[in-house]
Amino acid sequence: MIRLTIDSAGLARTRFVVSPLHEAVNTLMASGLNSRTGPYAWVSRTRRVLRREKLELLSGLALEQDGGYVPDFLSPHPTGPEPTVAEQLEAVRRTDPERVRAELETVQRGIAAANLVGRPIPDAVLRGLERGPRYFAERIADELGRYWELALAPYWPDTRAVLDAEIDQRGRFLARHGSGALFNSLAPQLSWSNGLIQLESRFEVALPARMVLLMPTLVSRRIHVILDPVDGCHRAPTLMYPIAPPAAVPRTPAPALAQLLGPTRADLLAALVDPATTAALAARHFLSAGTVSYHLGVLHRSGLVSRVRRGREVLYRRTPRGEELLATR
Repeated sequence: MIRLTIDSAGLARTRFVVSPLHEAVNTLMASGLNSRTGPYAWVSRTRRVLRREKLELLSGLALEQDGGYVPDFLSPHPTGPEPTVAEQLEAVRRTDPERVRAELETVQRGIAAANLVGRPIPDAVLRGLERGPRYFAERIADELGRYWELALAPYWPDTRAVLDAEIDQRGRFLARHGSGALFNSLAPQLSWSNGLIQLESRFEVALPARMVLLMPTLVSRRIHVILDPVDGCHRAPTLMYPIAPPAAVPRTPAPALAQLLGPTRADLLAALVDPATTAALAARHFLSAGTVSYHLGVLHRSGLVSRVRRGREVLYRRTPRGEELLATR
């Protein structure tokens, strides 16, 4: 369990931020990456860039299993609500050498009191560090910049718009319901009561917080808190919470298509922007599951939708023939 105590002054300083390098570093985690299909399928492909471009330092620090630590200096503490990639990369280059060493020691040794497990540091990382922490920070900043440009930059404008919209929505919620309700609304594992923020976690940490940074993420499916591992430094904890990718907007079927298929089947075909289950479609269209199942069966036999079993669910999606028919005006 992670426990953060925060007084009224700290609560007043708490704010939202959007950080491009935090999203980039999230993709270096072992698991918990968001959507593998649909418009955000790029998230699950980001780590291919590490192998293809031979980014040795980033590859060496990326996690292959849960429970380890990725150095925090790779995603600098935001000093404002909207840091740019260039500003953050420069901050990585200028990281204090002692912080570089301390955080790499945390990678290797872990923090037993917090249940943070250490892991071996690859030779490529050790060789880079042997040339000095300043050299190491500069070189890994170069790798981060390359990784950003190839893996995330093409998708950042859309991602940024979604994150900004999330903050605007949370701001309205805060104005109507207050800070306590805001914290309690971010994730089921998170709670706030009487100045204590608690997050269910395998890590064991309890500390005071002079403020908390709230950072939405589209990349990760898991909520987590970023805490400063360096003794004597007191960076504010950063609470990263996942947001659901916005649903793609279905196309409105043409009147002729509604006459051909019937309005219900035409609406269901148009709604399959992303794969969906019978239950999800039924809830979305205010129909019974039996009615939706019947119409999907007709569409399936007509070759307009396909279906695939994933665990206990059956997902329906449009076929190329269905796409072509829906695009016809």
